[in-house]
Amino acid sequence: MRPARFGDWVGGARIRTLPMAVAPVLIGTGAAIFAGGPGEYHWVRALLCLVTAVSLQIAVNYANDYSDGVRGTDAVRVGPSRLVGSGRASARSVLIVAFAFFGIAAVAGIVLTVLTQYWWLLIVGAACIAAAWFYTGGKRPYGYYALGEVFVFLFFGLVATLGTMFVQVGTLSQEAWFGAAGAGLIACSAILVNNLRDRDQDRLVGKRTLSVLIGSTASRVLFVVLLLAPFLLASWVAFLYPELWFSLFALLAALPACVIVVTAQQPRELIIALRLVGITQLLYGLAWFWALAF
Repeated sequence: MRPARFGDWVGGARIRTLPMAVAPVLIGTGAAIFAGGPGEYHWVRALLCLVTAVSLQIAVNYANDYSDGVRGTDAVRVGPSRLVGSGRASARSVLIVAFAFFGIAAVAGIVLTVLTQYWWLLIVGAACIAAAWFYTGGKRPYGYYALGEVFVFLFFGLVATLGTMFVQVGTLSQEAWFGAAGAGLIACSAILVNNLRDRDQDRLVGKRTLSVLIGSTASRVLFVVLLLAPFLLASWVAFLYPELWFSLFALLAALPACVIVVTAQQPRELIIALRLVGITQLLYGLAWFWALAF
């Protein structure tokens, strides 16, 4: 096996998952611009939130690569090969890169804490890093006990969105709660379809994801519910903010993803669905930002 090249390391960052980090920051920033008075918007704080969220997402991706790799979970994969599991990179080097991105997230979070003087953000930041690591790390990773979707909804939905708004204007709006819930549900659908793709392999190695526990059919139904429910939330809010109707354009990616997941015969087909979920998440976040900010 050849050593990992630059492209392999970029692939290890799983760029297609980054909309999970970007969309909540877009929604929270849009809500902050809408709720804040003239000159109250803090673009530096918004940028720090983005750096923190993206760095955490990349860090958890490398940490997942490391943890699953050393456990042997990634020895046989349907999706893209992993750095440790494929043998292209040592577990130590992948762990170092994961810690580097955790460090970037921590530094951005500390700067944000100093600027806002909200010292309790240090506790929130520590919880985010711990949640990212223990997804598949540690002796009892919660990702192996069907809790991945719960934590993703909490941290890549509520915490990321509401935190972004609060550090900018010091308050939370009802619109931000709706947007946070929508972003969180789409993020959950991404985790679910990823685990549905790897369901057979995960069951063999004892990784009890939600998809393993509830089965293939229930996983497909739940995926459709998770991916489409956010559009019901957006439609409700759109009666007050008409520009939010543009969020329905994200259905151009969401509906094909639902069709693929419902009809897929082979796990590899779900890779395309996962990519479409990422596009859905990004378009959804942009629509909320546009509707609330402008």
